[in-house]
Amino acid sequence: MRSLSANSPGRRANWKALGLSKEDMEKPKIAVVNSSSELAICYAHLDGIAKIVKEEIRKAGGVPFEVRTAAPSDFITGAAKSGSYILAGRDIIANDIEVQVEAALLDGMICLTSCDKTPPGHLMAAARLNIPTILVIGGYQQAGEIDGEPVDVEDVWSGQVGERFGAKPKFPVADMAENAIRGPGVCAGMATANTMHSVVEALGMALPGHAPVRANSPKMQDNARAAARRIVEMVDEQLLPRDILTEGAFRNAIATVLGVSGSINAIKHLQATAIEAESDIDIFELWEEMSDIPVLSAVRPTGDVRIEQFEDAGGARAILKRLEGRIDTSVMTCTGKTLAENLAGYVIPGPDVIQAMDDPVGKGPAIAILKGNFADTAVVRLGIRDGSRPEEFSGPARVFESTAECMQAIEDGVVKEGDVVISRNQGLKGGPAMGGGASLILFALDAAGLAKTTAFVTDGQLSGLCLKGLTVAEVAPEAATGGPIGKVQDGDIVAISVANRSIDIDVPAEELARREGPGYLNPATGYLSNFREDVRGMETGGVLLPERD
Repeated sequence: MRSLSANSPGRRANWKALGLSKEDMEKPKIAVVNSSSELAICYAHLDGIAKIVKEEIRKAGGVPFEVRTAAPSDFITGAAKSGSYILAGRDIIANDIEVQVEAALLDGMICLTSCDKTPPGHLMAAARLNIPTILVIGGYQQAGEIDGEPVDVEDVWSGQVGERFGAKPKFPVADMAENAIRGPGVCAGMATANTMHSVVEALGMALPGHAPVRANSPKMQDNARAAARRIVEMVDEQLLPRDILTEGAFRNAIATVLGVSGSINAIKHLQATAIEAESDIDIFELWEEMSDIPVLSAVRPTGDVRIEQFEDAGGARAILKRLEGRIDTSVMTCTGKTLAENLAGYVIPGPDVIQAMDDPVGKGPAIAILKGNFADTAVVRLGIRDGSRPEEFSGPARVFESTAECMQAIEDGVVKEGDVVISRNQGLKGGPAMGGGASLILFALDAAGLAKTTAFVTDGQLSGLCLKGLTVAEVAPEAATGGPIGKVQDGDIVAISVANRSIDIDVPAEELARREGPGYLNPATGYLSNFREDVRGMETGGVLLPERD
């Protein structure tokens, strides 16, 4: 074990002072990575889960050391700098873990994963450190009710934006805010958090049947105990993340996201994890290869299925079972068994909620990658492809340099039907760190009745709650680095075709080359300045690591 080889007298003296016995010195040392925070409800319960995990690790013959990391939450720590700290927080988490776990040469780690950015941060750290790792799913919050009708945080967010543009929310926003969240955990629905929780299980980095789960429920607590026992075994077996995070595992994760019509943010998080694992896997390329996967369950915001119904119907495990004939079941998982072995004999408890491949909810793909002379890559979320949203669009560009400018133009009626609304300076460097402004614009277009009669294109990211109209996000290269999105002008014709997987601008290449982009319009100081300097492009998922030789 790594910790034994580093048991210097100084370490022993320090650990003895912490209460460790001579016997403890010989046991595997396990980091319990906890992102507990009193700032955000999505993390508020994790101290209790950490206590359960530590107790179970001790019973299993290990020594737990609890360490803390940053805890970014869209609704709370997204308040400053247009939400720029949210994605930037993902890489802080990975670095936090390296600084504590790798520096101390601990033998393994168990990560309590919650909200949007901790799952990818934990996966990236696991891939980077390559020590035995297992993730515990933090669970989703209990949504509220008004007059017997479910109300969640999506309703609050869309309602508050909608009111500004004359859309009437289903209940008064103040009343929804009072009722939308009734317990700890992540947003209810298949937004980024529950998408990433499902991804973690699909990758094989969480135990089967653990995603999603009601936060703080007896089931979640039992899951945590099982994971705590298993991490001690994994250290003994030396089952490492890079044994699990193979190309087949990434294919399985992509298939799962497509099967649940999950968040587009999973793409960059998977690519960043692959980069951290020193793998040459191209997630964008694999995404297109898996594009025949249909939608098997229409969880909100894609459809009307509640996340509780999805869990009770088998969750990620049931999706993987449905996909069994299309995915790579030979891959190793954190159980020490293959995915095929994990799925053997499993019976889906909710077939009406999670449909079969030959009887899907909707045809695939729910998310597609577009390319053309406007973008090397761009992402479009399609959801249920029932004809209610356009998939082919061509129109004049209406260009905006800031969220506030675009929102005001929508409110003033400047944006018209047939426009391709361009919101730029929201990318990895330009944002910096892809804040939350693009999501506000999309909700504004929807509230103004324009979501289905315009197209929306941005180099920013979107909340996993966003599924409205024809929306193309994460356009790369971004405006700040000289991409075509930074050179498009009002009136230029932009054409989007999902069928052709294309996004193009009707401007000659030589003319486009002569135009100048906006450069950096948004100021960045402190850590955000460092992020802007070091972050690599979307082809890496936005990692801060230098290029490999």
